[in-house]
Amino acid sequence: MLGITNTLGCSIYKLAMLRKLIAFLKDESAATAIEYGLIATGIALAIIPAITGIGTHLKTTFSTISTALK
Repeated sequence: MLGITNTLGCSIYKLAMLRKLIAFLKDESAATAIEYGLIATGIALAIIPAITGIGTHLKTTFSTISTALK
């Protein structure tokens, strides 16, 4: 199989590997996954401060209620 060559002198094995390499380089599915990951990270960075602020407000509210009940 390695000894068979085409008219350009390339072995069939090399041509098959070259085709697989070209197909791999043209594949953009991983780029889409990275983009979705960046979007999720951006959303998380926007949500975390909001949740922290709400948590602080709730802590203050429950402390006030606890103090009033004592």
